[in-house]
Amino acid sequence: MKNTKWASLALAASVSVSAYSCKSDSPDLPTNKGNYVLAVTPIASTGVADYLVTVDNLESGSTTILGNGVEQDGTYRYYVTHNNKFFSMLYGQGNPGAVTTYSVQEGKLKKLSDFQSETVQAFAPVNEDILMLKIPRSNTNPLANYYKVNTNSLLISGEGTLDVQKVAGNGESAFFTWIKQVGSKVYAPYMSIQACCNAAFETAYPDSAWVAVYSYPDMKLEKVIKDNRMSFVGRYFTDGLGVDEKGDVYAFSSSIGTKNKVITSTKPSAILKIASGSTEFDKNYYFNVEAVSAGKNITDWIYVGQGKFVVLMTTKEEKGAYESGKHIGIVDVYNKTFKDVTGMPDLDLIKDITTNNYSAKDGSAYIGVAMKDATSFVYRINASTATATQGLRVEGGSITAVTRVD
Repeated sequence: MKNTKWASLALAASVSVSAYSCKSDSPDLPTNKGNYVLAVTPIASTGVADYLVTVDNLESGSTTILGNGVEQDGTYRYYVTHNNKFFSMLYGQGNPGAVTTYSVQEGKLKKLSDFQSETVQAFAPVNEDILMLKIPRSNTNPLANYYKVNTNSLLISGEGTLDVQKVAGNGESAFFTWIKQVGSKVYAPYMSIQACCNAAFETAYPDSAWVAVYSYPDMKLEKVIKDNRMSFVGRYFTDGLGVDEKGDVYAFSSSIGTKNKVITSTKPSAILKIASGSTEFDKNYYFNVEAVSAGKNITDWIYVGQGKFVVLMTTKEEKGAYESGKHIGIVDVYNKTFKDVTGMPDLDLIKDITTNNYSAKDGSAYIGVAMKDATSFVYRINASTATATQGLRVEGGSITAVTRVD
């Protein structure tokens, strides 16, 4: 996923999307094959589309978008994999945009279809579907729209509305930061926002965490889980929930609730737990991340197994409502420990770090690092040793997503 955290996502299509390879004068440039799919934005250009390239190895070698890869239509794209398919979704600046579905066959992307939906701000796999939410920011519209795209038929199989003002129940509106399937339920963490007077994403309640619990597939609100030990879960367009092998759910907060464009959250960046089978925060579990990380706060994470997350972080001085962290660390939610990752490039040399990353939950994660000198690499982050190892080099662009399709 790109680092444009404040952008909403537009989904649309039923239009024909032309996918073609970059042109190159050199006949010797490699064309890679494999089940890993990288999204890459061409360098030295603005307002350009991503290219998708497939590779079979993330730990060594190189690939390029020159003479290789599938060009996407539109400037901003976001990606999700589910049911052995890769979904490429256009952010349409509030307007409709194409969504293209691919499979990987013999190591190369094969386009399966285009489909159509409305602008959405959260999406995730649920059962055989991709569930998507279009969330209002105005107090004159209390209804969020949800859409279910069946990943077998590649058609919208259902839709409905959710009353976000009723969910919040405090005179503000619930703005879902993301959604996640937990068991047979859909967990939807949210920030409470005033949704009026040009004060979108500001709140009078900066020191509370909430998760709305919905049944599926009927999307009936069953309850709202609340805790006042930390601020809201996740961030705009960021999944703040992680589920471990035991079915326990962990939730992080960046502590970035704002009022009058100033961060007013008084709680530290922290992690809470919802035990498997429960629909309440565990009152006996609290992990103050700032206390063990020299004051850094989590901006994103990926679960890598056995209670460990690779986390992206900002320092206290860098902290902001839309700042995406470039500090990499390892959080162990079982032992409530933190380690800084060694082996990453100097921060002054890094342009961006991807937030859509891959892990087989085997103790490692693969993240994309775009450098200011226009080079781009995949780094393997080993959670046990808290070390980063430079892997695949990507020529011709900046990595914006690292995924796998089987």
